Amino acid sequence: MGNTLAMMPAMNPSATLPSAVVVWTRAVAVASLLGLIVLGLAWEIWLAPTGHKTLALKVLPLAIPLAGLLKNRMYTYRWVSLLVWVYFTEGVVRATSDRGLSAALAIGEVLLCLALFTACAAHVRWRLRHPRDDNPVSAT
Repeated sequence: MGNTLAMMPAMNPSATLPSAVVVWTRAVAVASLLGLIVLGLAWEIWLAPTGHKTLALKVLPLAIPLAGLLKNRMYTYRWVSLLVWVYFTEGVVRATSDRGLSAALAIGEVLLCLALFTACAAHVRWRLRHPRDDNPVSAT
C-alpha cells in the first residue's frame, strides 16, 4: 500500500492543467480538421459534385487522426502536419483550374489546411519547448 501512494501524481492544480497554448492549438487543429471533413463531404456530395460521388471518400483519411488530436497525442500532431499537404495541394490545383463555386470551395480548403498545419506545428513546437506544461499527470 505504501508504494501505491508514491505512484500517485502530485495534487498540484497547476500541474494538472495544460497550458493555454496547448488548449488553443488543439482547438484550432480539431476545428480545422472537422472543417476539412465537412467541406470535403459537402463539396463532393452536394455543393459541386464532380461526376461520381465516390470522391467524397477522400475525406476518410482525415477521420483517422481525430481521436489522436482529441487525446493530445504528439505523434498524431506530427503526422497530420504532413498529411495536410496532400489536401493543400488538391485545393491549390482545384482553385487554379476549377471555376465558380468549386474554385471558392478549393480556396476554403487551402485556408483550412493552412490553419491545421499552423496549429499542429505550433502545438508540437510548444510541447517540445515546454515538456512539463502539456503533461496533465506529472510524476514526481
